[in-house]
Amino acid sequence: MNDFIMINEKNPPMENGYHNGVSKNGSPKAESVNGANATGANQLERPIAVVNPRPAATVKEQRAQLRGIGVVGLGYWGPNWVRNLHQSQAARRIVACDLDQKRRLHVSQLYSDLETTSHFEDLLNDDEIEGIVVATPVGMHYGMAKRALEAGKSVLVEKPMATSNEDANDLVKTAREKNLILMVGHTFEYSAPVLKMRDIIASGELGDVFYISSVRANLGLFQRDVNVTWDLATHDISIILNLMNGHEPEAVSCQGESHYGSGVEDVAMLTLRFERNVIAFIHVSWLDPDKIRRTTVVGSRKMLVYDDTAPQEKIRIYDKGVTAQKYYDTFGEFQFSYRYGDIQIPRIEEKEPLFCECEHFVNCIKNGQTPNTDGVNGARVVSVLEAANYSLRRGGLMVPLGAAVR
Repeated sequence: MNDFIMINEKNPPMENGYHNGVSKNGSPKAESVNGANATGANQLERPIAVVNPRPAATVKEQRAQLRGIGVVGLGYWGPNWVRNLHQSQAARRIVACDLDQKRRLHVSQLYSDLETTSHFEDLLNDDEIEGIVVATPVGMHYGMAKRALEAGKSVLVEKPMATSNEDANDLVKTAREKNLILMVGHTFEYSAPVLKMRDIIASGELGDVFYISSVRANLGLFQRDVNVTWDLATHDISIILNLMNGHEPEAVSCQGESHYGSGVEDVAMLTLRFERNVIAFIHVSWLDPDKIRRTTVVGSRKMLVYDDTAPQEKIRIYDKGVTAQKYYDTFGEFQFSYRYGDIQIPRIEEKEPLFCECEHFVNCIKNGQTPNTDGVNGARVVSVLEAANYSLRRGGLMVPLGAAVR
């Protein structure tokens, strides 16, 4: 195994224009967020006629509802937040913010009562806005979440929550000082199969966990502001830490390569070492002919495979294992006993994870409860990503993690 190496640099140097896997061009000033302007203010644009107006809720359908909620960034993921907030009737007012007028118009045409603006400042100054979803490019997550918290708004920031452990911890500190909700968009932690997988492991059905292997690969989408580790591995790190009951790995290593972008790795392999000899592997790629979303958990009793691309039967439990004789006199007498048993397919009632995440965010704001994916959860993932990127820049050296976030 490679030697361990400590991170002694407070701010590791930028290499190939990237710091912690995030392009220096991916962290523009607040004035140029993907559809979100942080300066100036104007009046909100009036809602326009739309195709599918929100149906009136009956008394039985009433849920916890905020006075207002904002979504900043209407690029790739932001519109999904608007859709689920609308469907869950999360707030009496939903305000979407984006610099691109075409994106604002497109989303406005889908929802009758959606308000839009090109100025982030409008969300910060609106007294009815109780929570803001930050769905901008990664380089802007910290800055916009910080400003929202300082303006007295609870925040759900998309993954990863920041580009450094220092910034992630600062968001946690700010939220605590302001007594506000800080939640991170680790969507898969609200996925029914992942929750089922966690319950199966916690029940002891698999026995002691030996290792976890995760593959997340497809052809594209290539990102310009982050490498494949910060883009795709974030999901798998979040899932694995969840399965490990929130325990951080003791050390992380990462190797990868860039084939199409200068300094932007498009394929990588991460290794996470936990206590008690538990190890996890994460393979991520933008250059694979097949779309693969598969996690394998190997235990001392049974094995589990989770395939997120399967239309049905996403989890399979294999009653397979290996047993070594406890006592033998010579090496020639040493034998393994292989067990081949049944395959179990647990029943899973699925619901869109993002919808569940929306409801959870609103309930946390209304009731003051700690989110399942709170700021500490997000900071742990950033800590692993930061160590992985440090290792990536140094040929895959095993990097120990620092003290856990508290």
